[in-house]
Amino acid sequence: MTEQPTQRHPTEINLHAKSRLLTIAFDDGASFELPCEYLRVFSRAAEVRTLNRPVTGKETVNILEIEPQGQYAVRILFDDGHDTGIYSWDTLYRLGQDKERNWADYLTKLEQIGYRRAEPEPGEKRIRLLYFAWLARKLRKESEDLTIPAEVGDVASLMRWLGSRKRGAAVLFEDGRVRVTVNKQFSEPFTKLHDGDEVGIVPTSPTPPATPDLI
Repeated sequence: MTEQPTQRHPTEINLHAKSRLLTIAFDDGASFELPCEYLRVFSRAAEVRTLNRPVTGKETVNILEIEPQGQYAVRILFDDGHDTGIYSWDTLYRLGQDKERNWADYLTKLEQIGYRRAEPEPGEKRIRLLYFAWLARKLRKESEDLTIPAEVGDVASLMRWLGSRKRGAAVLFEDGRVRVTVNKQFSEPFTKLHDGDEVGIVPTSPTPPATPDLI
């Protein structure tokens, strides 16, 4: 394969399969969060670019594998069988820069053909929480099963919600004070939560914050 010149170069690229999200950072400091569905419907493969209508039905598509293509691109293999899309670094950069505009245009095209995306229905979720070290002592429990409200959809919103349940608890769940695992895998703030997940909350320091008795 012939190497192609590229103006942008990534410094980090990570697939967050549970959240169906690809994160990529570039050497100019820019960083982007690119949903798998977005990458799939904007594939540069010839069979996609030549379609006379937008790609549909990819709301839950995920990435199976990312293969380097020389020093300038990656080939992304999706779990719906699509495996011919080559994404150069410059293409991924432009997709990140133009994500909001591209997505708005895509939704407009879907509306024009009468297609309604199958957005996951928000709703309550039942999860199991595991507390470790001083957090378990502060909360006087090592685990609990909880039903979390519909608006708590990711790790960041879960930490805020847990901090609001009892007076004085917010400091226990502050960013940087704990690490969170979801189904035994370390997570990011944007990691999505689903019904039946097991969430572990692990303090990052052996010293607990000073807090009043939790009520």
